[in-house]
Amino acid sequence: MRAIWTGAIGFGLVNIPIKIYSAVEASELDLDMLDKKDHSNIHFQRVNAKTGKEVAWENIVRGYKLNGQYVVLTDEDFQKVRPEKNKLINIAEFVDETEIDTMYYENPYYLAPDKSGVKAYNLLRDALEETGKVGLGTYVLRNKESIGVIKPHEDALVLNKIRFGEEIRDTAGLGIKATKSKPAELKMAIALINQLTGEFDITHFKDTYSADLLKLIKDKAKGRKIQVPQMRVVHSRSKDLMEQLKASIGKKEKGSSRRKAS
Repeated sequence: MRAIWTGAIGFGLVNIPIKIYSAVEASELDLDMLDKKDHSNIHFQRVNAKTGKEVAWENIVRGYKLNGQYVVLTDEDFQKVRPEKNKLINIAEFVDETEIDTMYYENPYYLAPDKSGVKAYNLLRDALEETGKVGLGTYVLRNKESIGVIKPHEDALVLNKIRFGEEIRDTAGLGIKATKSKPAELKMAIALINQLTGEFDITHFKDTYSADLLKLIKDKAKGRKIQVPQMRVVHSRSKDLMEQLKASIGKKEKGSSRRKAS
């Protein structure tokens, strides 16, 4: 793996030199964009809006429009703004992870220590495991400040990037009309939730869409006729909510008994 950030974790007066690595990779198929006429690859160009000519990467700069004029920023300018945040993830506080709403979570990254920081790295990981806490701190990655949640994962520390509060949109714009649920329907819905409740296991979920899409691609390459599956409506619109809940519970019970019998 290739490191995307090099710096340190600030833990009190202890600095732990670390590198950040992406902890995820895409599971979807890598599809290319093609011209419908001759299936040639489509390329995107960085074009000067005035001349219409392509601009090389080394000639591209970034700027902010202020009072109708662009103020051009260099790499050095970005480093001058809070330089410590470009190289340090300073843990400001520790909290229970359950207090953080999942709405805030973005991307996970692995943190790996440099040789000189292994002892302090392991100490922080063990202390977080022992207390059940996670560390919260801010840092700058790719010229954007983010909040990071540092937590143990197996033998490693993971940095979960989370959003700032102002980045979450208010639900008022959705126009949802809040109504009170009927007690009988609520009781039935809770019964269905309890019936479907189990321990979380990520292996229960697979990216079957990508696998099915790849199978379709291979079949199409061999000239096989693609059968379009018929989509079945699970619940009839004519049934009321209570009937749908009862049917859902009944269906689950039948499925459970079949599995037990096998």
